[in-house]
Amino acid sequence: MKRRVVVTGLGVVTSLGRAVDLFWDRLVRGDSGVGPITLFDVTGYRVQFAGQVHWKPEEEGIANLKELRRLDRFSQFALAAAADAVSDSGLDFSREEPYRCGVVIGSGIGGLAEFEAQHERLLTKGIDKVSPFTIPKLIVNSASGHVSAMHGVKGPNFAVATACASAANSMGDALRAIQYDDADIMITGGSEAALTPMGLAGFQNMRALSERVDAPQRASRPFDAQRDGFVLAEGAGVVVLEELEHARRRGARIYGELKGYGASGDAGHITQPDEQGRGAAWAMGRALADAGLNIDAVDYINAHGTSTPLGDKAETLAVKSVFGAHAKRLAISSTKSQLGHTLGASGGIEMVACALTLSRGVIAPTINLENPDPDCDLDYVPLVAREANVRVAMSNSFGFGGHNASLILARLD
Repeated sequence: MKRRVVVTGLGVVTSLGRAVDLFWDRLVRGDSGVGPITLFDVTGYRVQFAGQVHWKPEEEGIANLKELRRLDRFSQFALAAAADAVSDSGLDFSREEPYRCGVVIGSGIGGLAEFEAQHERLLTKGIDKVSPFTIPKLIVNSASGHVSAMHGVKGPNFAVATACASAANSMGDALRAIQYDDADIMITGGSEAALTPMGLAGFQNMRALSERVDAPQRASRPFDAQRDGFVLAEGAGVVVLEELEHARRRGARIYGELKGYGASGDAGHITQPDEQGRGAAWAMGRALADAGLNIDAVDYINAHGTSTPLGDKAETLAVKSVFGAHAKRLAISSTKSQLGHTLGASGGIEMVACALTLSRGVIAPTINLENPDPDCDLDYVPLVAREANVRVAMSNSFGFGGHNASLILARLD
């Protein structure tokens, strides 16, 4: 029999801010975190805006300056978000059995900034000048390893790399670890820092990004007829998952129960989704079955909703195929309209948004949805937030490579 799993801690690093309350307040207000890129010189790029995180890691207190130099930006984000999530949970790991506590933090790309920097050193300064910390900094599992070490947890510890589904798949694996008694507590989510010269150039040149240079804050417009691509962003979203009775025994605040997880593969084009959304629909259907819920139990979907012409249409078709007539009664929104697309971190950030939607009774809007695409004809909570009694939320994440993942979070019965 599967054990029940709840969310007891939340942490984010986003273009809208670091603290969870600040992130949520700005999300509900409909603010945009998109703006000019200042991390590097963007002269010559067609796209010069992104959902950049503005912070000074040396002021965060997550590590000393010497340790920070040994961390790629994506690992710094993960450490900060995990520290907040653990603090929010009220857990004291010194009181826990370390082998019953674990970490699964995903990333689509890992330490791209470190890769670029050390490749440049190799070419310009020679073999001996490449840092000995290069490999530990850039590997995708670096974030999980550092979070594990920071909190002294010795249970299941790994990373998932499934592009933009990385965080969702990570949380699904963490859910299973607790359900099947491999752990009692899991720190899980995703982190990404692919806003680099090569990262921006690569996405720009594959024509994946919006080029709305005249109005960057209006560039991410999921489900809008004038959408022309996503906005690249960076950040991290981490949650603490805990076995229900363990959480109850210590009097933890519970945001909701993670009830269902479904995953699938499109087995098609490496970047384009299945045009009918069949893989996405399968993942959603499996999440519902895993949760033991009927379609009419779901009140809200935090959509993958990237603002790409093909992706938003395919997701709409998938929702319709799974939910039938109930699709028209669902509230759906895309927080990427405000944050940009944080790639492998997006599912973690969006799980935090779902948890806050359940606990605070407000659905964040899809901003910039001014001219709905006729093919995207569902209720996407356009422009302004909405008060709503959401008992069950679904979070969708779909990635390059045809990776699809859906998670279901519900208020605790």
